[in-house]
Amino acid sequence: MQQRSPAPAAPAQARQPHTLIVENRGSISATGVTRIVSCDENGAVLETSQGILTIGGQEIRVSELSAQTGELRIFGRIDYLQYTEPRPTAGGWLRRLVR
Repeated sequence: MQQRSPAPAAPAQARQPHTLIVENRGSISATGVTRIVSCDENGAVLETSQGILTIGGQEIRVSELSAQTGELRIFGRIDYLQYTEPRPTAGGWLRRLVR
């Protein structure tokens, strides 16, 4: 009988489901948010289990964030949403210094 090695575990971020609900371009409900990278009145950048989410608009404000569940509520005028892949950090500051 051949033994199979266990499949590699998925990264922790991939396990958390991500949903995004936009209501009348005035509010966003999201799950799977791992951290808020930045936020001001013109937009927010969020790290989610599906990549980096950039939200642009006017009078943007975060009203609720649960670090345990990854749930987030944002209010304001939503003008755009964009997903990008996170950039890997290869080598840190020393590698950039040596370039």
